[in-house]
Amino acid sequence: MKYLTIIISIIAFGLMIFNFTKVNLDAPFKDDSLIALITILASLCVILMMFILRISKRIEQKVKERNYNTN
Repeated sequence: MKYLTIIISIIAFGLMIFNFTKVNLDAPFKDDSLIALITILASLCVILMMFILRISKRIEQKVKERNYNTN
């Protein structure tokens, strides 16, 4: 699961960089630039969700270790 979240984060980061090159800075809210901005925002959301998933898995593992040690 750890490696899957890292791979998904890297792919999202790559898509974000690719779409930064597609943004027209003269008219960022027109045509293809708008689509690129939406995709950048979606990539940021994916990276954030993968970060939250990794943290929740760490917390879950620590809770399991604590429960194991108390029994």
